[in-house]
Amino acid sequence: MKYTNPVVKGFYPDPSVCSANGKYYMVCSSFQYFPGVPLFESTDLVNWTQIGYVLTKENQVMLDKVNSSGGVFAPTIRYNNGRFYMVTTNHTTQQNFYVYTDNIYSEWSDPIYVNQDGIDPSLFFENGKTYFMSNGTDDNGESGIVQCEINIANGQKLSKSKCIWKGSGGRYLESPHMYRINEYYYLMAAEGGTEYGHMITYARSQSVWGEFVGYPNNPVLTNRNKAPYIIQGIGHGDLVMDKYGEWYILSLGFRQIDLWMPYHNLGREVFLTPVKFNFDGWFTAGKDGTTAETYEIAGNFLQNEKKLYTFENTSWKIEWCHLRRPNLKNYHFLDDRIILHGSDITLDDIDSPTFIALRQRDFQFELSVNLTLDNGEAGVTCYMCEEEHYDIALMKNDNKTNAVLKLNIGGIKHTQNIIHLKTDSACLLIRGDHHAYHFYIITENTEIYMGSGKSKYLSSEVSEGFTGVMLGLYSIGNNTALFQNFQCQYQ
Repeated sequence: MKYTNPVVKGFYPDPSVCSANGKYYMVCSSFQYFPGVPLFESTDLVNWTQIGYVLTKENQVMLDKVNSSGGVFAPTIRYNNGRFYMVTTNHTTQQNFYVYTDNIYSEWSDPIYVNQDGIDPSLFFENGKTYFMSNGTDDNGESGIVQCEINIANGQKLSKSKCIWKGSGGRYLESPHMYRINEYYYLMAAEGGTEYGHMITYARSQSVWGEFVGYPNNPVLTNRNKAPYIIQGIGHGDLVMDKYGEWYILSLGFRQIDLWMPYHNLGREVFLTPVKFNFDGWFTAGKDGTTAETYEIAGNFLQNEKKLYTFENTSWKIEWCHLRRPNLKNYHFLDDRIILHGSDITLDDIDSPTFIALRQRDFQFELSVNLTLDNGEAGVTCYMCEEEHYDIALMKNDNKTNAVLKLNIGGIKHTQNIIHLKTDSACLLIRGDHHAYHFYIITENTEIYMGSGKSKYLSSEVSEGFTGVMLGLYSIGNNTALFQNFQCQYQ
């Protein structure tokens, strides 16, 4: 059957995958958003359904006033002896920790910390032993992929940390994952930085402690020299075998907004690339070592893609998320609407405004929602970070209601348009395409164009960082904002 990449669209970076009980489970990075670490399930590696989050309790991760693109980095999910483990880094606090559950659909444990530095931690289980690895510095001061044995019950180190591989020579060696396949231990990693030079490399050894010998043709997978090409940044992958015995890499990558415009605003997405093992034990990936848009693979499946998102067909606890540590007293969740109570925290603050959002999943979409406001400000934001976001909103003061479009770029806060309304209710409308977001107000059955903002200014190339655009509802001030009839339709 044929599938099309990416298999998960929107800001879901750093995928890690494991198989258990005939299904596949995947986690992704979440950075400053809460709940943390989106959790997906699949039966075919192509169709993924988000079933929740791993970090759902505030004591599992500290996100209070963390910078954008701080917080939760690069999780790894593994399954061993009936138990799921998710190990990750809180980059803000510089702590590596893991949580576990015996029921993938239930809550996960409190965090267990491991005293080894670096980021992108991973676990490898074999013969009753647990190995913990990260990119960092070992006990002798040597940097690279660093490994120690731990007691999985409490995270205590049972061995010194040892550097086991220094990579193939690319910068920013990260994302280590260990596998035992036949006679070899394979150590896969990422190099080049999670940008246009990103790549996946690997090495192998007949001992879990090395010596690891690099694949002679590293990198095994990269789109760094694939130009002009929409798919870029392929890297940070995890290896998995399907039920037919075929191997794949699930990796991150991103789609440029245009063939000749090197900007990406959707964040890093999830791509699936076939892998082939050769007779000598080395493996290759993709088409000539690159990830393509489509592949034919074994299996009887139909790739399904959700195109319409509404309040009714999404779950507040699954698809939606908040910034940092939310004050849930400001949110009143109903099946077909939401009531938001604002505070003095704005979208420009490194804090937690009243804000709840979905990830933007594709370039072309139309979003509409009806808003009724009694005071202050509330609206819809195309949000990249504190300094880059576009807001279409209602503002009410002294019994006067205005519709306003605000464009925030590089810390410059610009009011693009403002019009007076005769009512305190209106429909907010956004039409997005590859190059721009177009904003409208519908009032008294009249559609009014408010202005546009270029998508490239909400891109990682401009905003920096590791996230993607979120389509969020927000409220500011001492107010009550009622949102209803929400629809986000992708083409």
